[in-house]
Amino acid sequence: MPFQLSLPTLLVVIAGVVATLAGAASAEQPLAPVPMQAEITAHAITTLLHQAKAGERPDLSDKFLVYLDLSELDFKGANLAHSDFYGTDFTGANLSGVDLSGTRLDRSVLIRANLSGANLTGATIFRPTIYSDLSDKVSDAPRFAGANLTDVHVQANLSGSDFRGSDLSNANFSPLEARPGEGTMTTTYKNILKYCNFSGAKLHNANMQRAVLWFAKFTGSDLTDANFTDADLSRADFAGADVSGADFTRADLDGANFVGVKGLEDAKGLDQSVNFDRAAH
Repeated sequence: MPFQLSLPTLLVVIAGVVATLAGAASAEQPLAPVPMQAEITAHAITTLLHQAKAGERPDLSDKFLVYLDLSELDFKGANLAHSDFYGTDFTGANLSGVDLSGTRLDRSVLIRANLSGANLTGATIFRPTIYSDLSDKVSDAPRFAGANLTDVHVQANLSGSDFRGSDLSNANFSPLEARPGEGTMTTTYKNILKYCNFSGAKLHNANMQRAVLWFAKFTGSDLTDANFTDADLSRADFAGADVSGADFTRADLDGANFVGVKGLEDAKGLDQSVNFDRAAH
């Protein structure tokens, strides 16, 4: 006789599965689709910003501001901490000096956005739109120069972005997740960071696993204990950087420049890297 469950028992089983899935979902990445309705309109935000007096810091913190068109706006150093900007368009926006700590910028549009000096501590930037067409024009890339990006989690193609002098301590640029395809996101296989400028940046304990970093500039950067396992660092420039404790296991170092690098003798995995013999050092 085939095994069958009674309707009440089946409902209990289904309820248990739903509860398990709900418990597995993170607050940052819900399993359900993100609601379309923001709690404040783009017009109201534009008015607030335009009416802000010199020296005032507009407060838009702890808000649900998804799918809005906020392109070309000057945010005047606003407080946007812990707000949700899923799918919001920041094309050409001036976000310099704003507080974006703990925000969700997943699926946002960051074409030509200026985030120089912004506080992005603990923010997530999963699969944003960075380029205006399929050519990946570096002129479209956002600017993060001098920004605080500690503990940020990124899954993106940010090729050409400016990270000069930024703080990327403990930043997570690895595409790997505890749960593949977490939430509404589709897990990327690699982060693409070609031609990015990390000169003078702090990347202590940053996770760059699998990242594609062709021609990236790390001149004078703090790369202590950074994770570059399986990364493609072809033609990357490390001149004057401190790589003490950095892990280059299986990293491709074809044509990379290690001239003047500090702590090279303390770096890990160079004997397991690819093309280290073709690097300058």
